[in-house]
Amino acid sequence: MKEARFFSKKENDIVQCHLCPHQCLISPGKTGICHVRKNKGGVLFSEIYGKPIAQHMDPIEEKPLFHFYPGSLAFSIATPGCNLRCLHCQNADISQARPGIVPSAQVSVADIIRTAVDNGATSIAYTYTEPTIFYEYAFDIAKQAQSKGLKNVFVTNGYITAEPVEEIAPFLDAANIDLKSMSESFYSKVCGAHLQPVLDSIKHYYDLGIWIEVTTLIIPGYNDDPKELQKIASFLSEIDPAIPWHVTAFYPTYKLTDASPTSGMILDKAFSIGKEAGLTYVYQGNMRQAEETYCSTCGKLLVSSQGFMISPFYDSTGTCPACHTPLHGRGIV
Repeated sequence: MKEARFFSKKENDIVQCHLCPHQCLISPGKTGICHVRKNKGGVLFSEIYGKPIAQHMDPIEEKPLFHFYPGSLAFSIATPGCNLRCLHCQNADISQARPGIVPSAQVSVADIIRTAVDNGATSIAYTYTEPTIFYEYAFDIAKQAQSKGLKNVFVTNGYITAEPVEEIAPFLDAANIDLKSMSESFYSKVCGAHLQPVLDSIKHYYDLGIWIEVTTLIIPGYNDDPKELQKIASFLSEIDPAIPWHVTAFYPTYKLTDASPTSGMILDKAFSIGKEAGLTYVYQGNMRQAEETYCSTCGKLLVSSQGFMISPFYDSTGTCPACHTPLHGRGIV
C-alpha cells in the first residue's frame, strides 16, 4: 500500500480524507466511500497504487476529447474504485470496487510510461473508473510522463477538492468532466454526491489552464428536461463558449434499467439548446453517427468523426481554410 495524500489525523486513530468533497471520516481498518483508501493504524493508505485493472490503447476521441490532439492515441489506464455511486455506471464491475477485486500484480510508473511510448501514444488517459481515487498513482505517472513528452488526460466525474487539482495541474493537459445534471436531487439520488462541487471543479480546471470538454449523459425521465439542459449550456457558455459540450445517449444498464434509451430527438433538442446558449461546439454521442466540427465564424465543415475515424478539413495552421478562423483546442496542428 502507498500512503495517501490529502488527509488529516483525528482522535482515536480516525483519519479524515480531504481528496474529494465527501471528506470521509475513516476509522481504523475501514475504507472511505471509494472502498480503496484505507485507514491502517491511524494513517490513510491507497490500496490500489500501482495496481491497474485495465490498460488499453484508445483513440483520444473515445474519451471523448475532440479538440485535444485529434486523431492521436491515448494509453488508457484505470484502477478499481470510484467516489460516486451512479445507478447507471457503465463500468460498475470495476468502479464499484470491493475487497477482493484489487489486482495483485504490481505495475510500476516506469512500466506504464514505457508501454505508452512503445505503442505510439501521444497521451496517457486516466479513465474508465475515477482518476481522483487513484490520485497518487496518476500524479506520479503524470509527472514522469511529461518529462518523456507525453500528455496527460483525466476522464473524471469532477468530484475532487481544489488542492489536488492545483497540485497536478502543471502536469495535466486536458480533462473531460462529467456534468451529469444541474439538479442537486439527481446528484443525491442517482450518484450519491452533490452538484455544487462539480460546478466548482469545472471552473477550477478551466481557470488553471487545463483544456476541458464536458459530457452530459442524457437519461430520459431523469435529466432530459429542456430547462435543465439550458442551465447546463448557459453555465458552460458563461465560462467560455468554446468549451465543447458532448450530449450523449443513455442505454439502460447496471441499476438504472427502468429508463428508456435516449432518442435522437432528445439529443437534437439538446444540441439546439447548446447552440442557442452560445456554445461553439456541441456534439451528439453514442448514436453511431458522424460527429462534426464546424467553423465558429463561417460554418465550414472542419472535422468529421465517424466511429473515431477522423477526417480533418482545416488547414495546416489549424485554421478554417475559408475564413482563417482558428479552431479552438490543443494540439490541432
